[in-house]
Amino acid sequence: MQRLRYYLRIYFLIETQYIKSKMQYRDDFIISGIGMVFSSLTTIAVFWVLLASIPDLAGWNFDQLVFIYAFYMLAISPFQILFDHFWQLRFHVIEGTFIKYYFRPLNMMFYYVSEMFDIKGVVQFVLGIAMFIYASIRLGVVWNLPQVLLLLVTMISAALVTISIMVIAACTSFWIYNSYPVLDLARRLREFSPYPMTIFDGFFKLMFTYIIPIGFVAFYPAQIFLNTGSNSTAVYLSPLIGAATFALAYWVWMKGVNGYTGTGS
Repeated sequence: MQRLRYYLRIYFLIETQYIKSKMQYRDDFIISGIGMVFSSLTTIAVFWVLLASIPDLAGWNFDQLVFIYAFYMLAISPFQILFDHFWQLRFHVIEGTFIKYYFRPLNMMFYYVSEMFDIKGVVQFVLGIAMFIYASIRLGVVWNLPQVLLLLVTMISAALVTISIMVIAACTSFWIYNSYPVLDLARRLREFSPYPMTIFDGFFKLMFTYIIPIGFVAFYPAQIFLNTGSNSTAVYLSPLIGAATFALAYWVWMKGVNGYTGTGS
């Protein structure tokens, strides 16, 4: 517990200074926040157009899709806010600046992620909450204490899945000179997360469930609260998948940092 308090204090001090520096560029925060709002509204518009053209989209209606998308936004927000620095990992590795993370008596992943806090991600999180409340009211979802606790567990699990996928993709920079295509592919695949897995054919449904588990970012855990009558075992595997994927991501990270030798210059 004392060590946890120690890390929390350090994290708070680092992020306080980082936020102060970023708030010197408030226009960037405002413009980026507006961009996130319009991006989210564009996705909702796509759902509306799809259902206007295909009234029965594998049995899913508009409000259910909004609920899943809101779940997705909340699930990816922790990566956006806390782990966004992984987008820069390839530059640190190539330029040799990653070597500095070996010289502090701190957990290396903690030290690395603590250097960046994406304030714009907070806008995404707030928007996700607003959409989640809207969809819950429209669908008549009842939130009692057990439901809220279950939501927290599934939300944490979903966040771990999206964090893990992006971390693994970013860590390929330890072995691949230009890892951006891998990272970008992971981001593009993640964007399939808010869509019902039932609209994909057998191969893609299998891949998005058990190989690249983006179905556990939003679709499968959201079904627990939608009462769709699904008997799929995958619906209840979210906590296990979240823990397993993060353990894998941390293992890949450690393999990378243990094998990194700098630029040699």
